[in-house]
Amino acid sequence: MHLEFRHLRTIKAIHDCGGLARAADQLNITQSALSHQIKGLEDQAGVELFIRRSKPMKLSSAGMKLLRLAERILPEVEAMQEDFAGLRAGKSGRLHIAIECHACFEWLFPVLEGFRKAWPDVDVDIRPGLSFDGLPALMREEVDLVVSSDPEDLSGVDFTPLFDYEPVFVASSQNPLAKKDFIDAEDLKDQMLITYPVDRTRLDVFTELLIPAGVEPRGTRQVELTAVILLLVASNRGVAVLPDWVVREVRYNSDYVTRPLTKDGRTKRLYAATRAEDTTKPFMSHVIRLARTEPVKLQRAG
Repeated sequence: MHLEFRHLRTIKAIHDCGGLARAADQLNITQSALSHQIKGLEDQAGVELFIRRSKPMKLSSAGMKLLRLAERILPEVEAMQEDFAGLRAGKSGRLHIAIECHACFEWLFPVLEGFRKAWPDVDVDIRPGLSFDGLPALMREEVDLVVSSDPEDLSGVDFTPLFDYEPVFVASSQNPLAKKDFIDAEDLKDQMLITYPVDRTRLDVFTELLIPAGVEPRGTRQVELTAVILLLVASNRGVAVLPDWVVREVRYNSDYVTRPLTKDGRTKRLYAATRAEDTTKPFMSHVIRLARTEPVKLQRAG
C-alpha cells in the first residue's frame, strides 16, 4: 500500500469536517478530485475506509486506524516543516563571542571552523577586548554569546552547560613536586607560578586552590601563549595549572609531569551565556552543540 501524507490529511479533513464538500474546501481541491483520491486509497487498502450511508460521513474501523496514524504523524511533519522554515529564516545573523576563559581558544577555533561551514551567512567574531566584562556586554547586545565558568542569576540570560573539565598541575619532570601524587596549596609556596595575563579571580589555580587555603606562591609570571607557558615549564622555570584539554599533548612527554589538584582532584564547568530570546535560534543551538562536543575530543586525545 502506497500511503502519502496527502492521504493522511484527507482522512483527517473528512473526519473533522463530516463530509466531502467541506473537506474539499479545507484541502483546497475539488470534491471530484477528493472522491477520486478516496476511491484510489480504498482500492489500495482493499477495504472501505468510510461508511457512506451515515450523515455526517463517518470513518469505518479501517478508516479509524488511518486517522490514528494521521493524528500521530501529521503533527510531527508540521513540526519538522516549522523547523525547516526556521532554518531558512535564520540562516543569517550575528554571532559575536566574548571569552572568560583564556585557554578556550584551544577548542573554540575548531568549533567555529565547523560552524562557518554550516552557517556561511552568519557573521562570526571573537571579542577578546571584552573577555572579562562579557556578561554586561551580552546584556547590552554588544556580543551574543559569552563562554563563562561563573553562571549568574541574570534576568533574560540563559546559561547552557557546555562541559566539565579538570584543572591540572603541570611541572618539569626535574621539579621536586614531580615526586608527588597530587598537589596541595602548600606545595606552591616555593614555586614560580606561570599564568595567563588575567586577574587571579579568573584563574583556576587561585579560585580552586590558593585563595581558599590563603596561600601565595613564591612569585607569578604572566605569559600570553599556552605554547610559551609549556616551554617555560619544561625548562623548569616555573609551574602552571592548565585545563585538561590543554595538557593532553604533554601527558606522555617525559619532559613534563601532570598531577591533580588535591587528592580528589577538582572539576569545573563551562557555560554558554546567551540572551534568552537568542538561545533557541537554529544557528545558536548549533554552535552550542558543537561547543559541547569538540572539547571532549581534545580531552580524550592522547
